[in-house]
Amino acid sequence: METLLTNVSIHLALLSYACGFLAACMGRHHRSWQGVARWVWTGGCFLFLVHVAAAFHYHYGWSHAIALRETARQTAELTGTASGAGLYLNYLYTVLWVADAAYWWRGLERYRSRPLWIDVALHGFFLFMTINATIVFEDGWVRWSAVGVLALVAAVLIGAWRSRKTL
Repeated sequence: METLLTNVSIHLALLSYACGFLAACMGRHHRSWQGVARWVWTGGCFLFLVHVAAAFHYHYGWSHAIALRETARQTAELTGTASGAGLYLNYLYTVLWVADAAYWWRGLERYRSRPLWIDVALHGFFLFMTINATIVFEDGWVRWSAVGVLALVAAVLIGAWRSRKTL
């Protein structure tokens, strides 16, 4: 049960991230998408928090030290260097997603009109973290489905940056 909850919640959160991001991009040009995007984005954030809680409860016993040690072990297996820095980046990812979702609820127009650099920096970081979580540290169907979804998200980000339009 614990592995199922941890895995299903993260896969649904990442799918919600991609759908919410793309719906938000549509919402920049079609107002009817804004409300949908906000709900999907917020739902994805909630599912991510469920994943974090499940992982900390079932896999780490609510211990930061155990989570840090496990992160360092997994990083060492992949890179040869034992580093727990990824755990702190995951904490940052969590804080940023919660803050962004909360900011969106302060008003659709306010969120839509914020500077492009904020969206590019935020989603660039989210993309970096998601690539590491789903492509670098995973394999099989998770990796290949993530490649497709993330390629679409990256294409939208790059297109927006090149055209200098708001996302």
